[in-house]
Amino acid sequence: MGTTRLKSRRRQDQGLKWPRITMAILATIGVIDTGSITFNRWGWIGSLSCPGGAEGCDKVLNSPWGSVLLGNGFEIPLSLFGLFSYLAILLMAIVPLLPGLTENKADLSRKTWWGLFLTACVMAVFSLILIWLMIFKIKAFCFFCFVSAFISITIFGLTLIGGGWDDFGELLFRGFILGIAVLLGGLIWASAADPKQSPLVNSLEVGISPAVKTQSTPDSISLAKHLKASGIVQYSAYWCPHCHEQKEMFGKEAVSELKIVECAEDGKNSQRSLCEAKGITGYPSWEINGKLYSGIQQLQDLADLSGYPGTRNF
Repeated sequence: MGTTRLKSRRRQDQGLKWPRITMAILATIGVIDTGSITFNRWGWIGSLSCPGGAEGCDKVLNSPWGSVLLGNGFEIPLSLFGLFSYLAILLMAIVPLLPGLTENKADLSRKTWWGLFLTACVMAVFSLILIWLMIFKIKAFCFFCFVSAFISITIFGLTLIGGGWDDFGELLFRGFILGIAVLLGGLIWASAADPKQSPLVNSLEVGISPAVKTQSTPDSISLAKHLKASGIVQYSAYWCPHCHEQKEMFGKEAVSELKIVECAEDGKNSQRSLCEAKGITGYPSWEINGKLYSGIQQLQDLADLSGYPGTRNF
């Protein structure tokens, strides 16, 4: 009888209040962290001051694992998914604490605890995958990425402590199944995004960009010559997959006509100081008439921006 009453009380347990408040604070920091990265990648804010060196942050955030490619040069920064996840954590953490929610408050609290646990579990496991990639694949240090991973893992720990779980075995079982699924999916994604799996990659160890394989059209060659004659510069990094994609859009003959500045510190013929002086924060970046355009640009757009007068059968 006593055991039954105990279980009944625990099912009504709304969990601890302080872990919710702590998670809300951490999630807010996570929103700032991932939001800053995302808005920087979109060019909405200026350069980020990265403890440990901006080169490491640039290399990690602009690596093949720093975004999700959707085709036609369109990409979504991976940090955007982190931003949405932290916003979800923040919302689920604070809603049951809002005043005036008396009706079904216990039910809402239990549902949000489950939501917090599952979301944090996904974030924590995926963060560990990203840290593994950063250390063993990219081999660079990104302070913002470590902060996000620390926050994700801490929030996951807080869900275990504060949820007032009535069946810890069920909780761990669900978490284990979800964690395995995220781990397998994450490793498949990481392998698919690995540039070393592509035949296009060559000599990255010595700071040389992959060879361009596509053939240029007469108009893409003409556009490249026009861009160079107009003083238009592409800022690039040898390890940047999006820079390579941009070059493939021109073709190997046209690329040889472009003025390309290497920004990676360990890249061949690096002009890192010039890139820093220009305020380059993402690759590729185009400098056209004194204005910077970040990200892959369609050849048609480059023609429009530069006032290219020729035919456009790119």
